[in-house]
Amino acid sequence: MNSSTSSSIHIDLDPAELPSHIAIIMDGNGRWAKKRLLSRIKGHEKGSEAVRTIVRACREIRIPNLTLYAFSTENWQRPQSEIVALMTLLKKFLESEQKEMVDNNIRLNAIGQTERLPKNVQQALHKAMTVTRKNDGMLLNLALSYGGRAEIVKMVKEIAIKVKDGNIEPDSITPELISEHLYTSGIPDPDLLIRTSGEMRISNFLLWQIAYTEIYVTNTLWPDFGKDEFVRILIDYQHRKRRFGKVE
Repeated sequence: MNSSTSSSIHIDLDPAELPSHIAIIMDGNGRWAKKRLLSRIKGHEKGSEAVRTIVRACREIRIPNLTLYAFSTENWQRPQSEIVALMTLLKKFLESEQKEMVDNNIRLNAIGQTERLPKNVQQALHKAMTVTRKNDGMLLNLALSYGGRAEIVKMVKEIAIKVKDGNIEPDSITPELISEHLYTSGIPDPDLLIRTSGEMRISNFLLWQIAYTEIYVTNTLWPDFGKDEFVRILIDYQHRKRRFGKVE
């Protein structure tokens, strides 16, 4: 990927009103493959191409933070053959995209129970995060072995231990303190959550963080999701009125 791309930013997109954090539930790889009588793995391979497209678009448009729901805690229940193929694809992606992330000033981060990933994937992830750690143009946040409820349980346990040890008082527990003990500590809550494939659910993704996030669901399957539709969604976002429970 080069810093510039062949397509220009849509004229109706206001640079001053861009979301600072976009989260995406990338859904529909399996259905995309099924419609074409292909294996689910082929769908995941095609989906990885859509990841590259959207990461490039975010960097071009200057979105500071992008979180992609890549693998959930529930996904471990899938057939072992599919899990192995997904992990192989993930390792390949982490290795092949390092130079591109460095060249385009993108820092890689991961949230979730990453210790559950295969050792070779953990090593590839650690290397990619280390190589890109000084980049400050954009944060690419991969949710890997991630579950919103598991994240909240982790947070509760950490705060409970601090209360038990006398390091904090129960009355000092605030929303800000809770946010500090989540995987996303230091990252702003998403302004926009996009879900592909038309499913109308959150699927255990960033349950605390999306309290006031704008949500957009598209029927497009993830492998078919591209920059043009992404920009149209951003334009839709910019026409919404975010009141956060208040009155204008």
